[in-house]
Amino acid sequence: MVAAKERFSAQVETGLIEAVREEAQTRGCDFETVVEEAIRFYFEAKTEGRSRPEVMAHYRDSVERHRRLYELLAQ
Repeated sequence: MVAAKERFSAQVETGLIEAVREEAQTRGCDFETVVEEAIRFYFEAKTEGRSRPEVMAHYRDSVERHRRLYELLAQ
């Protein structure tokens, strides 16, 4: 099933528009695809936080494993 689409208009800095065009050309897709992916990525990152859960899990494990070293380094 194809998601419903809606046309919209916005004013965006010229440099950003050029970057979107270049990305679309490099990837061989259309301008709209890159814009839609960028909007989707923005909202996913905003709701999920900036780091992926698996990355944060590795970070927490590392901090726990090396806690004593970090305490010594802090002194």
